[in-house]
Amino acid sequence: MKKYLGALLALPMLVFAQQSERVTAQQFVDLQQGQNAHEGFRRAHAKGICVTGEFRSNGSLTDYSNAAVFNKGAHPFVGRFSIAGNNPSAPDLKAPVRSLALSFATSAAQQWRIAMNTPPVMAVSDPHTFYQQIKAIQSGTIAEFFAEHPESADFIAWKDNYQPSGSFAAEQYHSINAFYLTKDNGDKQPVRWAMRPTVNVANTSFDGDDALQNELTERLTSGPVIFDWVFTLATSEDDENDPAVGWPESREQIVAGQIAINDWQKQLNGDCHEINYDPLVLPDGIEATRDPILRARSAAYAESYRRRAVEVFNGAFEEQQND
Repeated sequence: MKKYLGALLALPMLVFAQQSERVTAQQFVDLQQGQNAHEGFRRAHAKGICVTGEFRSNGSLTDYSNAAVFNKGAHPFVGRFSIAGNNPSAPDLKAPVRSLALSFATSAAQQWRIAMNTPPVMAVSDPHTFYQQIKAIQSGTIAEFFAEHPESADFIAWKDNYQPSGSFAAEQYHSINAFYLTKDNGDKQPVRWAMRPTVNVANTSFDGDDALQNELTERLTSGPVIFDWVFTLATSEDDENDPAVGWPESREQIVAGQIAINDWQKQLNGDCHEINYDPLVLPDGIEATRDPILRARSAAYAESYRRRAVEVFNGAFEEQQND
């Protein structure tokens, strides 16, 4: 799997500064993987399942963006459902967060990687505080942490009302960070988006560690899993650079089309396993905001990818891939 390495072996040390305090991407990933890394797997959201399908665009965003994926028609993707945590064998139903990632490649030069989570916002606004949040979770002091960080109010409100569904297909997945839709004329519209489910599943009838994966594979035998792709347009009153603050429900929303998931593969055998779902891999027509958490996510993903690339190159889980 030499293609896994590429130029990643030469990745520089990536640093995020919050005033006088500095946190590196390496420190983030060290904290996420813990004392015993599961070689060859992602350091966060290690357990997942590959999916494939298409985005059926209705063309409604072409007035805001010249990204090819918004042109009316079907655009294929390689995706991945996953759960939070660094353990690739963790029980599906005990994870506090579920995720959906998509990768579009409209040409060799135009790719879009999207990484979404069930929370609509981050709990904090900057990388250093995010690092402290992870440490508080691991030390069992998260309640004290939230008490000292009033910017976590929107996240806590979501957490206190969130009820996990019985299916990956019944969750709503959010971009969390904001991005800009752009046109060649210089127009720039800040947006967040969500994948809105089209089914309700209160509880799963599947047991065991792989309950959500088994429910999904069974569901796909009856037809595609569908999500509405909903974009929320910010106004001048919204700060697109602060991922901890939610936007009012009164903001204009546009349904850009539907995501249709048609098939699945085990993650070690599927195409999604070798994809780094870096949220800063963007096509023409989409631009990053100055949100520092967005850049922290990108750098941490790159460091996680670099580590597992080296491990795969050195033969990690070759026997498992042949199962």
